[in-house]
Amino acid sequence: MQLTQYTDYSLRVLIHLAKRADGLATVPEIAEFYGISRNHLVKVIHNLAAKGFILTTRGRNGGMKLSRPPSKIILGDVIRNTESNFDIAECFNTASNCCVITPNCGLRSIFREAQMGFIKAMDKYTLADVVTRGGLLNNPVRPPFASRSG
Repeated sequence: MQLTQYTDYSLRVLIHLAKRADGLATVPEIAEFYGISRNHLVKVIHNLAAKGFILTTRGRNGGMKLSRPPSKIILGDVIRNTESNFDIAECFNTASNCCVITPNCGLRSIFREAQMGFIKAMDKYTLADVVTRGGLLNNPVRPPFASRSG
């Protein structure tokens, strides 16, 4: 299973905002920090706001911030709200499934169990866990996905 770039960017935005407890962050600021396309980021931010994870303010002094404390943002919720589907195999998509062994295959139930285990594990962690585990609150300049060595 691999998360989409969209979910990756969503998590990065939330991490950045969790570190910026002192005020609003802007799209250009986050785009530059992570080296992410501004256009992609705008779509991500729109969705995060629509799903209630962040608050946005337009205008000259506008920007965005978390809608609630990082300890109240569950990673599993973020993933469920940013991934378009969890079809880890063809048989999960009933509209496009062409696999001839689907009716008698035992893999689907095993894949489903693994998928549910992944989400269950993500439900145990919050955004606060992410920023404190990696030392991001103590070192806000270092990008979160930078190498830990050195």
